[in-house]
Amino acid sequence: MTNRTYKIILADDHTLFRTGLKNLLALEPGFEVLAEAANGRELLSLLESSEPDVILLDIAMPEMNGIEAAAEIMNRWPERKIVTLSMFGEEDYYFKMVSLGVKAFLLKNSDIGEVQEAIRTVVDGGTYFSQELLFNLVSNLKSTTENRPQTDESDLSERELEILLEICKGLSNQEIGDKLFISKRTVDKHRANILAKTNCKNTANLVVYAIKNNLVEI
Repeated sequence: MTNRTYKIILADDHTLFRTGLKNLLALEPGFEVLAEAANGRELLSLLESSEPDVILLDIAMPEMNGIEAAAEIMNRWPERKIVTLSMFGEEDYYFKMVSLGVKAFLLKNSDIGEVQEAIRTVVDGGTYFSQELLFNLVSNLKSTTENRPQTDESDLSERELEILLEICKGLSNQEIGDKLFISKRTVDKHRANILAKTNCKNTANLVVYAIKNNLVEI
């Protein structure tokens, strides 16, 4: 356990939400909200003179929304770490944010422990997804493969496709193995093959792959 302090900028247009989240973060040592913004333009202005470890970014904001702000941030400060704050029903923005390079997504009803875990994970270079959000995103996973593109050498096998869909649902390799009655080691191998075939680096990219190839409906 380190004694580091995670410096945060919080961007959300609801004052009550910002204040509540700031106060909850302040209860735990190691988290400091440097500044707050009510919209994307205010956030960009703050970033001119601040260097936070992570930005907690709402999607729906006036003047400049979270998607527009994220695009500008990734263009000007590509090293910045962003955690998207999402409401139910905003899953259609997920693909746009992933495409911009955002690597963490939280529902606004997440508990403070999950927020802290997401901050730590993203600052350390990882990706973080609210399992509830992922489940909602892929709740309409297609049960058949009739709409898949024509197969070629680079396409996934039926077993790999099956595992990909379970990954999108947020299941761990062990959980996938238990569900499909195969060993975790076998799932590990399939997952590695899936990543290689799709040129994906992580779960976020795999979800995007599933969306692009018409395996999910959002």
